[in-house]
Amino acid sequence: MNRNLLFYILVLLLFGTGIWIMLGSGSRLSRPETAVERPSESLPVTPPSAPPGPKDATSYIGKILHENLRDPLSILLLQMIVIILVARLMGDLFVKIGQPAVIGEMVAGILLGPSLLGTLSPETMSFLFPASSMGALRLLSQIGVIIFMFVVGMELNAQHLREKAHAAVMISHASIVVPFFLGVALSLAIYRTLASPDTSFTPFALFMGIALSITAFPVLARILEERGMSKSYLGSTTIACAAVDDVTAWCMLAVVVAVVKANGVEASILTILLALFFIGIMIFLLKPRLSQAIKEVEYETKAKRVIASVLAFVLICSCFTEIIGIHALFGAFLAGVVMPSSAGFRSFLRNRLEAFSLAALLPIFFAFTGLRTQVNLLNDWQSWLLCIGIIMVAIAGKLGGSMLAARFTGISWEDAFSIGVLMNTRGLVELIVLNIGYDLGILPARIFSMMVLMALVTTAMAGPLLSWVKSKEQTESILAQSVSSGD
Repeated sequence: MNRNLLFYILVLLLFGTGIWIMLGSGSRLSRPETAVERPSESLPVTPPSAPPGPKDATSYIGKILHENLRDPLSILLLQMIVIILVARLMGDLFVKIGQPAVIGEMVAGILLGPSLLGTLSPETMSFLFPASSMGALRLLSQIGVIIFMFVVGMELNAQHLREKAHAAVMISHASIVVPFFLGVALSLAIYRTLASPDTSFTPFALFMGIALSITAFPVLARILEERGMSKSYLGSTTIACAAVDDVTAWCMLAVVVAVVKANGVEASILTILLALFFIGIMIFLLKPRLSQAIKEVEYETKAKRVIASVLAFVLICSCFTEIIGIHALFGAFLAGVVMPSSAGFRSFLRNRLEAFSLAALLPIFFAFTGLRTQVNLLNDWQSWLLCIGIIMVAIAGKLGGSMLAARFTGISWEDAFSIGVLMNTRGLVELIVLNIGYDLGILPARIFSMMVLMALVTTAMAGPLLSWVKSKEQTESILAQSVSSGD
């Protein structure tokens, strides 16, 4: 031990002394007569400041630390720390009161935005989320949503669609057409007073229709799984309905975004044709080959290579759909849909991609959405009345349309109502759609904030309503048994 310590000290002394001697010798050398020209040489050179005295040492150190803290990377890391901690805290809190964690994470985003933090302490908000950092935060949040949409695409189960095709198509399309119609009708009433001046009526109305038609497939699936309903007739039917709804709504959104982004009819037609070509290649050409390829790969033993290949594939698909003028998220969603149907392989990918995305990247998306949500814009009773009206229209269209269509297919009123409640959940997928509309300039800040509140309310009401239906059924069953025993 002593021998090693002595060797360590000798190495430090020997080489440290050598470095000190060479630096001293080099400092006496004259400057080079010719130097390679660099861009920075054209800038004025600031002479080095004198080292601080004892009195200024504290302020000097504080200044250096403050400058380092305002570095873009330091700001981003600080934002991630705050966002992840607050999202986890609120998620756990909402789980304890019987709500999905995603509701708490959505609320956490709003709390960190101008609606609460910006009102209570504008200085703190501007320190944590300066305007210059929003670009990096937005791009990082989009990566999380891309991975999330890929997982959503993988969760679509073709077997559910085949088994429940008749009821699923009818219920899901009714749950899209009815709220879509109500969304367009609502647009007629609010366009002149609330829409952005740069937005024409058609894209505004189409986007409002789509925003009211969305179902949060992942949230719905998790609610069913938590309640042990996934394998039941009601659960499998609802999942099939939500799957058809998801595919239809995203295809409609892709068309609307293509029309909005295009500079004319010809450009929009070209974008739609390229999208159809891309969908055909993915489903009919790549999907069979991917299924065949995965049978020949031992993905558990080559996990890093497989994950890297899948991520590259997802990003390529996202990049392509972004380039042709739809949206990167549609490419990620379709990449998930064409993944091999092997349950083991999909579980392998989900376990490795979903955990990090849900824990770290999606909370950033919630926070970014919260920074855009300005509840304080609803500063009069007319605004709150309109917000309540939007929520009621959304519930009537989605819950009512789904319930009536389900009842028409022969499902009991209780199960039909449960299907309507589940289809009415909007959650994270709604926020994704709303952010797309906000980025395109279709949804102004006021409407955006109202729609975010609508997404929160419609998702939060699912759990209590399902519990109410279950307790009602149990009460009726007990009453029926008591009547039967009395007879």
